[in-house]
Amino acid sequence: MNGLGISELCGLFCCPPFPSRIAAKLAFLPPDPTYKMIADESGAKFTIELNEKAEWQYPDREKENLEVFYARTNRGNRIACMYVRCSTNNRFTILFSHGNAVDLGQMSSFYIGLGSRINCNIFSYDYSGKDTISTSNCICSIQVLNLVGKPYSIFFV
Repeated sequence: MNGLGISELCGLFCCPPFPSRIAAKLAFLPPDPTYKMIADESGAKFTIELNEKAEWQYPDREKENLEVFYARTNRGNRIACMYVRCSTNNRFTILFSHGNAVDLGQMSSFYIGLGSRINCNIFSYDYSGKDTISTSNCICSIQVLNLVGKPYSIFFV
């Protein structure tokens, strides 16, 4: 799975030993990273480097449509964000919250395909909280998009 050691396995099953807690810990286990964000010389702009686990399905030139950056949540966690420019004459940008078992790297090919098919751009993010994804961390991740979403025409209703 993620190469869990003895201490992690003990913490997963023994602390606390309630079946509902064990299921919750397993359900929110983050995947191994499938990408790296590489900063330019100024440290202000980033590019994404995908590894083989990301299963990129398009020519490398399509990666130019992926704008990646970091944002901070109210709790101070740094989250990776991705804006996928699929259309120049779009009317909408979809805010896409991916599932628990994937990250931005694994979803990037899907975002290109989805946005191209429905003529819109996609904005997504990885959840905050390094090893413990929780509902409150997910809410903090979405709340940060109120700040970073404005230049991307993401409107919250």
